[in-house]
Amino acid sequence: MRVGWVVSIVIFTILFYNTNGTVTMPGRKLRKVTYSLPEALLDDVRTVVRDGAAPSYSAFVEEALAVSVRRAHEEQLSEAFRSAADDPEFLADVHNALRYFSDIDDGLERNNG
Repeated sequence: MRVGWVVSIVIFTILFYNTNGTVTMPGRKLRKVTYSLPEALLDDVRTVVRDGAAPSYSAFVEEALAVSVRRAHEEQLSEAFRSAADDPEFLADVHNALRYFSDIDDGLERNNG
C-alpha cells in the first residue's frame, strides 16, 4: 500500500466525514451503503484496484455503478426512439418540422452562398 494513498484517505476522513454517516465533498455528497456481493467478484475488484485500475475500492465501485446507470439510461432512450419511430403522429410532427425548417435552411444557404 502506498503511503501517499493512506495519507490521502486519512486527510479525506478527517476533513469531510460527518457523524451522520455521510461524506461531503465540494459539489457532491457521499453516503455509506452496504451491499451483498459474491466473494469471487469482491476478490476480483480488490485485485484490479490493487493493480491500479482505480485509486480506491470505492472509486472503482462508483465508476462501475455510474457506467451501468449511463447504460440503462441509454437503453431507455433507445427504446423511446424505437417507439417513436413506429408512431405515425410523431413521424408526421417530424416531417412537418423538417419542412418548416427547410425554408429557413434554404434562406441561410442563399445568404451564405
